Amino acid sequence: MSDPVLSLTDATLSLEGNAGRVEILHGITLDVQRGETLGLVGPSGSGKSSLLMLMGGLERATGGHVNALGQDLTTMSEDQLARFRRGNMGIVFQSFHLIPTMTALENVATPLELAGHRDAFDRARAELQAVGLADRADHYPSQMSGGEQQRVALARASAPRPAILLADEPTGNLDGANGAAIIELLFGLRDRHGATLVLVTHAPELASRCDRVVHLRDGRIDEMANGLTEAAQ
Repeated sequence: MSDPVLSLTDATLSLEGNAGRVEILHGITLDVQRGETLGLVGPSGSGKSSLLMLMGGLERATGGHVNALGQDLTTMSEDQLARFRRGNMGIVFQSFHLIPTMTALENVATPLELAGHRDAFDRARAELQAVGLADRADHYPSQMSGGEQQRVALARASAPRPAILLADEPTGNLDGANGAAIIELLFGLRDRHGATLVLVTHAPELASRCDRVVHLRDGRIDEMANGLTEAAQ
């Protein structure tokens, strides 16, 4: 088997809270292969989003190792992590995180400009067209529906053609029809760019589209639930 795109070895995460140190993730060991679509599921508070943040270098593991594309994220500085994400990862959040003072086109073009692409705006227009928003390019986030804003966020994440696409509850703030449309777009963008996709979801219909599903509970991989899922497949 080829080298995994993402590899976590005994990764832990703890954060300081008002009541002291809180253990979020406990000894996570997990590989994600190139081109795979992995769903992270589990009850609220199980550590799904925290695990995704470790994979993206948005949280730093307090123990163990997190490797992405052969690079050890746990040894990188914040600047190195930012540059690595910019060149290799696209991240989609539940709450969109668009820049309110920028148009849809500018939001999508910004990461391309930061990466030094001279054709940033041409590529941004192409990505907006791919998500069905060519006619909304000059609109601001406040002028768009939630479904449209999430489409812009998808276009922004996929525009740099990342090797890894991470999505945290991408349909969580959307109604059924918009959520279904976003699912189709997300998998379409994955296929178009050949990205490895890891997503956090509570939606069974989204999890069922994944090549593999990993269940988490209390900050650990739930081996019993994962065994039942594999048996059902």
